[in-house]
Amino acid sequence: MGSNENILFIFVSALLINNFTLAYFLGLCPFLGVSGKIITAFRLGLANIFVMLITSICAYVLNTWVLPYAPYLRLISFIIVIASTVQFVEMAIKKVSPELFKALGIFLPLITTNCAILGLALFQTNKGYGFGQGLVYALGAGAGVTLALVLLAGVREETRILNIPKVIEGAALNLIIAGIISMGFMGFAGLFSGG
Repeated sequence: MGSNENILFIFVSALLINNFTLAYFLGLCPFLGVSGKIITAFRLGLANIFVMLITSICAYVLNTWVLPYAPYLRLISFIIVIASTVQFVEMAIKKVSPELFKALGIFLPLITTNCAILGLALFQTNKGYGFGQGLVYALGAGAGVTLALVLLAGVREETRILNIPKVIEGAALNLIIAGIISMGFMGFAGLFSGG
């Protein structure tokens, strides 16, 4: 039971308490750039989850069998894994859904340089997570990024029908909304404290 609680804590922590986008401010490029429509944000979130899961598996394998012998290769090996996975995802999306590929535009290849993905590999390594814990952490972190993308996209879609003052239209309004959502997520910080 303690193991299940630990897994649950890892997932909820990555999803809500230590949300990569809203608490650590990682992955802000796609967060602000692709959150114009809910469906596009959700699909990019799914691509992020997939890349995070593959990165988590590869980070575990690298940390277990390669990096103890060559720790100086840690960062470059993580970057190579992320870039390879993103290229695979990009080719798959282009083949399966050309309209989604067009909608994501430059932000799909930018997953390669998404600091949330690299942050996942580094955080997982620093926390010393095993294989199962790493997968749960990646799933929670990916779901948290997806949740942040969809929340901002939903609010942005609603603001299109409002009469917004010219001074805060566009990027300024998006940053204000993102800040308010981020403050809302700060309320989750005490979720598992005191137990």
